[in-house]
Amino acid sequence: MTDLIPRPTDRDVAYGVVLGLDPVGPRPAGRSGPAPPPLVALERAVLPALRRPPCLVSFSGGLDSSLVLAIAARVARREGLPDPVPMTWRFTDAPRAYATSWQAKIIAELDLAGQWQILQAGDDLDLVGPVARRLLTRYGLLHPPSQHLHLPIVELARGGALLTGIGGDQILAGWRRRPASLRDRLGRRRRPPDPFPWLRPEAARRAHRAVRAEQRAEPHRLARRIAWHLSRRDLTLARLGLAAVAADHDVLAVSPLAGDGFAAALAARHGRLRSPSRGELLAVIADAALPPVITAPRRAATLDEVFLRSATRELVRDWDGSGVDDSLVDVRALRRVWSTWPIGAGTAALVQQVWLAGLSAVPGRPDLEAPR
Repeated sequence: MTDLIPRPTDRDVAYGVVLGLDPVGPRPAGRSGPAPPPLVALERAVLPALRRPPCLVSFSGGLDSSLVLAIAARVARREGLPDPVPMTWRFTDAPRAYATSWQAKIIAELDLAGQWQILQAGDDLDLVGPVARRLLTRYGLLHPPSQHLHLPIVELARGGALLTGIGGDQILAGWRRRPASLRDRLGRRRRPPDPFPWLRPEAARRAHRAVRAEQRAEPHRLARRIAWHLSRRDLTLARLGLAAVAADHDVLAVSPLAGDGFAAALAARHGRLRSPSRGELLAVIADAALPPVITAPRRAATLDEVFLRSATRELVRDWDGSGVDDSLVDVRALRRVWSTWPIGAGTAALVQQVWLAGLSAVPGRPDLEAPR
């Protein structure tokens, strides 16, 4: 099973971002015949997971996981199936990662307090902390570097299913932003900081050009935007990586927001919209059938404080310069980036690559599969 997991390339790891489309080409977001309302498509998407209890839901209190949880609870009660089980991480010393008030409101609204399970984490979820080490040792580098966040939930779901909100950032939000105001444009006259200060100059130029090209390539019309995001390697690696780890634990992993059925329904009903906001899409998806608290605007949590903890700090402090592709990475420049704390989140995959390289160098350890 581990040989079949799609992995980031050395360039993905060095850049800190996965770019490009799948070689098979874009997946169509439309289909022939009448499409159901998007809400109905989501209900159909969560049903296989609910029919395989326990059905755990990775629930942060954000918009995407709240939408998935609300739909799962609605379908379970209508079909006479066991309620979904919300699984929520709580973090120490990470104030920007909290969405506690929203979590409690949503759980109360959905009457799921009896099923809600809260997992506690301090340094446990560090990029190379104990949970990440279990995943890295068994599966090698995966994308995103935060993929280990789901591992304890997958382990608890053995024999059952896991629902996630993966895909919401792409399908519902995309990259397009409203035009900047004059004040914003005037404030950008200063030269922006180098987004890839750890790369060799030519690699940094290629990375910068590639990122700008991909951002410009995102379509404005919703139907084309959905199809484009579904074909991107970034989303494919995230979905298939989690699905493979879950299957290895006898767990069915379902990410309904990134599913073909929901994408087709959303594109068929609202595909002509031009650069719709996440709020606008959530409103038409909910169609007044879900409690308002589910789709109410809220501040997104920031998880950098969760993943950048003592183990990462120790690793970058003691780093000897080995374990990276020095044809892409400027070792001296990366050492400078890693000399300040917190380190840039764009180097998270490099942190894990360095840790894996050190593990492989230990006598008696089997060689781990390197990223292709």
